[in-house]
Amino acid sequence: MGEVNNNQVIDGGHQNRNWKDTLYCLFIMMVLLISATVISFVFRIVDFPETNIVLVYMLAVLLTARITYGYIFGFLACVIATGAFNFFFAEPYLAFSVEASNYIITFVVMTITALITSTLTSYGKQKTLEANRKEAETKALYTLTHRLSGAADMDDIASIAISTISDIIGTQAACLCFDENGMPMRTFLQQVSPEKQIRLDYTDTTDIKSQIQMINSDYIKGVEFYDWPVYGSETILGIIRIPKERAATMNESQTRLLKTMIESIALAMDRCWSMNHRIRTNEEIMRERCRGNMLRAISHDLRTPLSGIIGTAEMLMDMTQRNDACYGLAEDIYKEALWLHSLVENILNLTRLQDGKLVISKEMEAVEEVVGSAVGHILHRYPEREITVRVPDEFLMVPMDAKLIEQVLINLLENAVKHTLPEQEISVLVTEDKQNNCVVFSVADRGEGIDPVDLPHVFQMFYTSSLKHADSHHGIGLGLTICEAIIKAHGGSIEARNRPDGQGAMIIFKLPMEMNQNELL
Repeated sequence: MGEVNNNQVIDGGHQNRNWKDTLYCLFIMMVLLISATVISFVFRIVDFPETNIVLVYMLAVLLTARITYGYIFGFLACVIATGAFNFFFAEPYLAFSVEASNYIITFVVMTITALITSTLTSYGKQKTLEANRKEAETKALYTLTHRLSGAADMDDIASIAISTISDIIGTQAACLCFDENGMPMRTFLQQVSPEKQIRLDYTDTTDIKSQIQMINSDYIKGVEFYDWPVYGSETILGIIRIPKERAATMNESQTRLLKTMIESIALAMDRCWSMNHRIRTNEEIMRERCRGNMLRAISHDLRTPLSGIIGTAEMLMDMTQRNDACYGLAEDIYKEALWLHSLVENILNLTRLQDGKLVISKEMEAVEEVVGSAVGHILHRYPEREITVRVPDEFLMVPMDAKLIEQVLINLLENAVKHTLPEQEISVLVTEDKQNNCVVFSVADRGEGIDPVDLPHVFQMFYTSSLKHADSHHGIGLGLTICEAIIKAHGGSIEARNRPDGQGAMIIFKLPMEMNQNELL
């Protein structure tokens, strides 16, 4: 009984002993006391002093306290040893009575000495078991942490976790991992033998996530398992499953060790999730960088020949009469080339925005001039169109990058032209919002409007409406995205809505009338 198995070490000597252990301890105590009595009879025959007999019984008590569990057997051995000395070796013999007063002192000293030595021995043994328990816990945690440090993914972590827990606690532990949305996987891993793990279907129809959120203890009692949640920094990462029969018999020491191991498992799972998220983020960045480089290269290669086509088409139109059939061909070439050129410019602007290379250089600019320049650009490209412009009578100066805001207005007007017939109204309205100290720009049309389903998404990259357009050109969903980026870079806001006074859509954006402190420096 000098050695203790792994579970006893981890238990710290506090687990409930079965009747076999109790009988064993009683047997050891009786053997030691009977042996002490036999030896004492031998000492009396050879006429050894009674003090030697007392020492023999004290030795028996000391050995009993050392070999057996707890204090009870040492105390019982002390009482029996005192009674045996009184019965067999104190006059009158074979009777529980004392005639000489010196025997009373001997009994008292013997009892006190035996109790003290028994208590000290049991206490020292208890401390040894406690030290062994802590050593075993530290070793178990070190083993778990060391093995988890080499885990490649969540499956590896789950496998290592249940293997270590099963070995330390002596059970068939299991682990159910959760996905990145905080939902349990369809299967879980369970240890069925020291060398074998199997994957089982997770058939629990109860909402484990809601149960975890509502629990008021460390675990959930299930039909087959006690489930211990593994919490991450932001969400639940999984659950450690201990079979019900073993979980019900776990003591405080084992429960504390299991909770500590679960904390180590949570750190490993959190690290794995962070690493996977970082890898996906880097991959996404690389894809976006490659896409941006490709778009930039294609746009640069297309811009030069498109400029040549536009210039040549304009020359052919100037050299041809309007009633000539060639004029219509040249005009179609001109319009198509202008549309492609606008598309290429939007792509270039988008790549600059994504790379952070689109520099905002604010100056105090006249609103009327910026609006007039944008409208003039559109009328030059679409001379058959009519655009109504209304601006305040007072002269408005607004801090802006005039070239970029003009590009915003051109994009919005082109969008309006694309969605309206030649005879339908297109208007630009500028008002001053003195209460919010900003200028409000509104570009409206009388086209088919914006489907309510599309309204929350019109500023998303590459999002296009499902409604039919007034002309044959369908955009690729970059114009409004670029407009939103430019307006937000100016510290303003932009929104899309349907016209309240009838059919049509309107885009409204606001620009602050004052620069902030950082822009003034």
